[in-house]
This record gives sequence, C-alpha cells and structure tokens, in this order.
Amino acid sequence: MSRFRGIIAAATAALSCATPLGARIPPVRNPILVKIGLVCRWDNGCIGDQLQAMSAALHYVERKSPPVSRVHACNRNASRGPNRVDWIGFNNCIRNKRIGR
Repeated sequence: MSRFRGIIAAATAALSCATPLGARIPPVRNPILVKIGLVCRWDNGCIGDQLQAMSAALHYVERKSPPVSRVHACNRNASRGPNRVDWIGFNNCIRNKRIGR
C-alpha cells in the first residue's frame, strides 16, 4: 500500500506545480493521470481522491475476485465517456454485493 501512497503523493505534487499565469499543465506522459484529470477538471483534491479510489478498487478486485458480471456492471455505471472512469464510483460499486449476482 505504501507504494501506491508514494505514487499518489508524487502525482499530486506534480500536478500542484503551476505556471506563472496560474494555469495547470496536464501530465501528458502519464495517460492515467490525463484521464483522471479530465474527469476531475484538474482539481488536485479530486485527482488525489480518484487515485486513492483507483488503487483501493484494483486491490479489492485482485484480492476478492468479484464476479465478472459485477465488474462489467460497475464499469458501465462508472463510465464517464470514452476511456474515462469515475474511480470513486467504481470502487463503491465493486464492493456492493447486491450488484451483478
């Protein structure tokens, strides 16, 4: 878990750097952060929450192996357009035992 906290801290620190005009520059080299940044509209607090939810959801899926039907249902529910996912919504959905039985 500490590895993911380090990634979250580094991502948040990288995103907090601003240009003299105050505009934020998206991290083009990291496609995950670009997708999360687009969902969050480059709000640092939102990006940190999304990264935490992403790592928690991925750990849960790895440990618990939920039914495939639940994973598909949660992907559809958390979708925010092509190639965008609301990770907080996915994390809440994947832990819900009543979905995708």
